[in-house]
Amino acid sequence: MVNTGMSIEKFNLDKYVNFPEWYHEILKQAKIVDIRYPVKGMNVWMPYGLKALRLIQKIMIRLLEETGHEEAYFPTMIPESIFSKEKDFLKGFGGETFVVEGTLTKKFGEKLLVRPTSETVMYYMWSLWIKGRKDLPIKMYQVVNVFRYETKMTHPILRVREIMGFIEAHTAHPTMEEAEKQIAEAINIYKKFFDELLIPYYIVKTPPWDTFAGAEYNYDFITVMPDGKGLELGSVINLGQKFSKAFDIKFMDSDGRVKYVYQTCYGISERTLGAIIGIHGDKRGLFFPPKIAPIQVVIVPIARKGEEEEIRKYISKIEQVLRDNNIRYYTDWDPEHTPGWKYYFWEMKGVPTRIEVGRREVENKTVTIARRDGAPKTTVRLEELVNTLEQLWKEINNYLYQKALEHLRKMTIITDNPSEAYGKKGLIIVPWDGSMECAEELEESTGKQVLGEIIESPIQLPDPKTKKTCQNKTADRYALLGTTY
Repeated sequence: MVNTGMSIEKFNLDKYVNFPEWYHEILKQAKIVDIRYPVKGMNVWMPYGLKALRLIQKIMIRLLEETGHEEAYFPTMIPESIFSKEKDFLKGFGGETFVVEGTLTKKFGEKLLVRPTSETVMYYMWSLWIKGRKDLPIKMYQVVNVFRYETKMTHPILRVREIMGFIEAHTAHPTMEEAEKQIAEAINIYKKFFDELLIPYYIVKTPPWDTFAGAEYNYDFITVMPDGKGLELGSVINLGQKFSKAFDIKFMDSDGRVKYVYQTCYGISERTLGAIIGIHGDKRGLFFPPKIAPIQVVIVPIARKGEEEEIRKYISKIEQVLRDNNIRYYTDWDPEHTPGWKYYFWEMKGVPTRIEVGRREVENKTVTIARRDGAPKTTVRLEELVNTLEQLWKEINNYLYQKALEHLRKMTIITDNPSEAYGKKGLIIVPWDGSMECAEELEESTGKQVLGEIIESPIQLPDPKTKKTCQNKTADRYALLGTTY
């Protein structure tokens, strides 16, 4: 890893004042992605950013594998005749699906659609595979690129036209009851996932008029960015039998009757990394949770002339300890910059812990550990290094989650009077009766869209039945409203 010649002292931006500037500068200086590729909404992933994304994906893959999901792979190209079998799906995705009509010299007999999501290509195959009760349940996932011609303004990682890190799971079941159980399992998987990443979230059930194309209903995990815009982190969707009837996915049940399967699906993308960057970062730059930090420890030598060789030998012992314990580290031997410059640089890159090694540490066989959150430095003996790092990382995790929860509170307006939130930055929580008429009234009063009924909130909310909503009716739930990416 090579340091750049940029002036780190210049990075002192407030994400709450100008989030787009802060965000783009972070992506550039920390070398997460390069947005200069000449196709709008399709970004080049640089090694540091891609490493962070892969570490995030490993968590989700582990959670899926632990719950019996198996990885598969299905083709990118979908014949138009297959894609159009489910009419609601075609209507929902038709406007943002890329089409391949041929090569430079040949036109195809049928258009091929570039996968915007994989229901149609997977379910065509499932109709061939599923024959009897013994073939169920199916629980599959794949890690693929998907492509959507977004009509909204693109934002690196947050809203793109090539989704590079889409992990989508799909399941099939013999009964609605089993599909409902699968929905509950999927929600639990996602809760564990975002909890591990220290991202607070609201879980909402989307209103019927804003449900995923071809679905019975869906749940969304939503957080909020420093500019006040909501960010959908992931969706858990009950497809019912809509796709199974469209694709003729049937099985012979144990009672001898042929039945259609019930299906679910759920997916997350690299947006998760965008949320981590926006929520955990600060005026000094990125701040990665230790679990997904590409570099968990940076070692900075502090050597006067004549001390270099002795310090180098001691650092090699530290490196061996870190390697033996599978700790991701980097030693910054760059001779062109001072230790102070390196501190700023690696803080901007979001490295959660730094080890400083000078003559005193060599003589005492100790290491001095500095934390990205600015807590006092810790000096410990070399044999205590790993246990100390693990303890410090727990403390850093707690710091990051509490700071993220404070951010969510700061960016959420909870009110019984929707009109007082009009024009204000952030998500809005208001009492609601669940009706479309009331939703339209709330949207007009606030200037923001109803994202759904709050099913779970990290912020304690009073009983909605004690509240009034549109036309002074008694509420029975809370609505989450916001402007989203």
